[in-house]
Amino acid sequence: MVTDINSLETQLPDKRLQSIKHWIETELDIQDYKIEVASADASFRRYFRLLCGANSWIIMDAPLEKEDCTSFVRVANLIEAAGVQAPHIFNFNEQEGFMLLSDLGNTAYLDELNDQSVEVLYKEAIQAIVKMQSIKAELPQYNTDLLLFEMSLFKDWYLQKHLGLSLTDLQFELIAETFGLLVQSALEQAVVFVHRDFHSRNLMITEQNNPGVIDFQDAVNGPTSYDLVSLIKDCYIAWPRARQLEWIDLYLELSDLNIDKQAFIKALDLMGMQRHLKAIGIFARLNHRDGKPGYLNDIPRTMTYVLDVCNRYKELSDFSEMLNALGVKADTQIMQQIK
Repeated sequence: MVTDINSLETQLPDKRLQSIKHWIETELDIQDYKIEVASADASFRRYFRLLCGANSWIIMDAPLEKEDCTSFVRVANLIEAAGVQAPHIFNFNEQEGFMLLSDLGNTAYLDELNDQSVEVLYKEAIQAIVKMQSIKAELPQYNTDLLLFEMSLFKDWYLQKHLGLSLTDLQFELIAETFGLLVQSALEQAVVFVHRDFHSRNLMITEQNNPGVIDFQDAVNGPTSYDLVSLIKDCYIAWPRARQLEWIDLYLELSDLNIDKQAFIKALDLMGMQRHLKAIGIFARLNHRDGKPGYLNDIPRTMTYVLDVCNRYKELSDFSEMLNALGVKADTQIMQQIK
């Protein structure tokens, strides 16, 4: 039996919903159950909570023509083997793109973060980063092409599509130079396992082995600072610079990275700028291409991170001046918050 409390029939195409029900009742051999919408994300994946008696699981619906289930399975197993909690895969219907996963609960980091809780929660998250960075596996490389493509989303979807700007040849040239500088910095870092979206919406608060880590299927081998900057310069919540530096100290203490602290801070700042340019482009694309306008609310915070880094390093001053000339401004309240 299916509970339609969230208009479930309208959230999935009928054929796909019927296939999920058939899979539950035949392959999983579960009859007296309820199914509820658990969450959706910025991709084509959807998640449902399957309830049967005292048992609870998550069903992932990942259309094979849209999502790479093979990568999800492989990376989930790698993360679990490293001692970090990822959803355990109980059943994988490879023909349909359905998975039965362990339920990591309803509470994401973002739901519970405050000035008191953040210290324990972020310490546990940084410990998880260090554990994941011990993973040695053949994964896609965070190479020049991928880094540049990600930043091109900022130019194409935010500056040109969202803001409707017509860029000059000189502006295109300056953008290319800046992107090149950020790529160079990223590729100079030591290479480790990178979750690639390690932030407060993808970390679940669990009673044991916190955090539960989700949305890891796009993992790569890439720059050491990437997951840390994703956490401490989160697109969805901002923390003061002083706290960011404390978390950098904790990471350097826990990791076996042998690097000058100031050099690492700069590499992390530039890595964050690359990530935030990508994120702004994705937020704009989600609005214009995918009809998901809610992410536009996160652009001011994310843009403020970009401009903050520009203010810290003189080689980025021309890029900052260009953004200012184009009318792109920082959010003054958030700028004060992260200084």
